[in-house]
Amino acid sequence: MIDLRSDTVTKPTEEMRRAAYEAEVGDDVYGEDPTILRLEKEAARLLGKEEALFVTSGTQGNQIAVLTHTRPGNEILLETDSHIFYYESGAVAAFAGVQTRTIKGTNGEMDPGEIEAAIRTEDQHFPETGLICLENTHNRAGGAIVSPENMQAIHTIARKHSIPVHIDGARLFNAVAASGRDVKEFTDHCDTVQICLSKGLGAPVGSIIAGDKHFIKKARKWRKRLGGGLRQAGLIAAPGLIALNKMRGRLSEDHEKARFLKETFQTCNGIEIINEVDTNIVVADVSGTGMTAAQFVEELERKGILAVTFGPTLVRFTTHYDVSMEDIGEVSRILKAQF
Repeated sequence: MIDLRSDTVTKPTEEMRRAAYEAEVGDDVYGEDPTILRLEKEAARLLGKEEALFVTSGTQGNQIAVLTHTRPGNEILLETDSHIFYYESGAVAAFAGVQTRTIKGTNGEMDPGEIEAAIRTEDQHFPETGLICLENTHNRAGGAIVSPENMQAIHTIARKHSIPVHIDGARLFNAVAASGRDVKEFTDHCDTVQICLSKGLGAPVGSIIAGDKHFIKKARKWRKRLGGGLRQAGLIAAPGLIALNKMRGRLSEDHEKARFLKETFQTCNGIEIINEVDTNIVVADVSGTGMTAAQFVEELERKGILAVTFGPTLVRFTTHYDVSMEDIGEVSRILKAQF
């Protein structure tokens, strides 16, 4: 099977497996795991933040950020199709006790003017706006890059109103690789950021949240409350270090595969690409084939290709380390023969 469902399906490299086996470990809850400490220090340096904290997943990192920044009864502002709103099981309501106010973006970017208009004024009838969340790259916008300029404009408004900004940067290094800009051009415009070490970076597990020392101190306690305090976690931090230091440079290869896939779809009857394909995600509208997304995915699976539905007639394809350009060529051959 050629698996284009998600970049989460990547398997650790041999180097990662060896690093896990050989990792120097200690009890991280006591702050004694040297590999975790190295990973957190390196992540903070790369992201331009004072400190960083290893967490088990991107969702846990995002939830810790919301819990740390807000208090129950607050309202958070975020894009209508953002991961925190769409894919995290209502966790901000279940755990943090906050309500969401969504703003429709264009290719993942929210209008700064709409953000400012949505910030609550002081009134006993209204919740306080406690946090603004951005997502970069934006998954449901097809891996779209949210520009540093858009982020800066929103962050400037947030600071004027004393509201923190958090970036769900699960695929932030895809934005960095595709834009050719330094990661700090993105992370300068937020108070906190979460990045995934899995997905395109290929580690088997784990994410990082980064911010100032005061935030990380509070976040560490929330991580413990959520059951995220780990012991000899260097076993999973060691692959994360390789992901962070060695896998960022190859993400442009995944983007090239996605562009090739887009070009293939453009030659197929009944299929329309609806996103710009900034990075490693291609979203196809298959309504012109007469099939639903579910039927289209089933047909592809019979031919040895895995993809995921993204709506009634939308199908998402995600390129990654474990899919070669030769695999993409085979997908292209199959699609052209069928459509």
